[in-house]
Amino acid sequence: RLKDLEVAELGDSDIHVKMLAAPINPADINTIQGTYAILPPLPAVAGNEGVGEVLEVGRRVAGLKPGDWVIPAITGLGTWRTQGVFPEEMLLKVPSDIPVLCAATLSVNPCTAYRMLADFETLAPGDSVIQNAANSGVGQAVIQIAKASGIKTINVVRDRPDLPKLVERLTALGADHVVTEEMLRKPEMKDLFKVPHEEPHCRCHAGRGHRGLTGSLSPQSAFIFRDVRLRGFWMTQWRKEHAQDPQSLASMMDALVQLMRRGQLTAPACTEVPLQDYRAALEATMKPFASSKQILLL
Repeated sequence: RLKDLEVAELGDSDIHVKMLAAPINPADINTIQGTYAILPPLPAVAGNEGVGEVLEVGRRVAGLKPGDWVIPAITGLGTWRTQGVFPEEMLLKVPSDIPVLCAATLSVNPCTAYRMLADFETLAPGDSVIQNAANSGVGQAVIQIAKASGIKTINVVRDRPDLPKLVERLTALGADHVVTEEMLRKPEMKDLFKVPHEEPHCRCHAGRGHRGLTGSLSPQSAFIFRDVRLRGFWMTQWRKEHAQDPQSLASMMDALVQLMRRGQLTAPACTEVPLQDYRAALEATMKPFASSKQILLL
């Protein structure tokens, strides 16, 4: 429900924030459905991601000032609101010279894509990665970050009525190849995966935050005979594990912001929706073959 709440009193270490925009992600839907790994006590404000402008700071706050832009530093902040008061440690400052939709969608998908490309294997220009769900928010970020690093991408999507438009859009982002799951089964696709020396390292995006690393597209025998490894990845867990290493987060955010400033990393395809139309935005998010991320304007 959309309802009016009293804004909490500003504490000495608190930040009063006016939210600007917040996306609807699959994890938000899962949280509402009660199936996500982290569930807030009810009643709760939904929304894990977004960007806001600082209106006022408590007297002990030194790192932020009115006018600064902030994004959540934690999962479950509750961003689907017009205003909120949060402890300083729950927020992360971002520059206000990047597009607002880029800032609103910065803390989840681009970070996941960045870590996926940086942490699983040592990739060099000319290497290739393969991902499925390539039209997702993470997939679009992978394409752009890889392109900026000289890494080629093979992008797998589900067949759909508007496939030519989707292929055109992903190619414009920098995708080297866009294929459907059905096309992958054709024998002639073997040529796409040939490499000159060792077995290819193919990075597969399994959807909703899970990432795997594999050495071929063959089934169980690849795991047994070729030392293929499959790993899960969850950005929330990465943040927990690096809570005592703020420099690792800062360097990642700086790298992503620089890509945005250069126009090499853009927000995913978005539909801007006023907060009062949130029900329509939720329905659009859950439709099959959703090709545009719903962004609540607050």
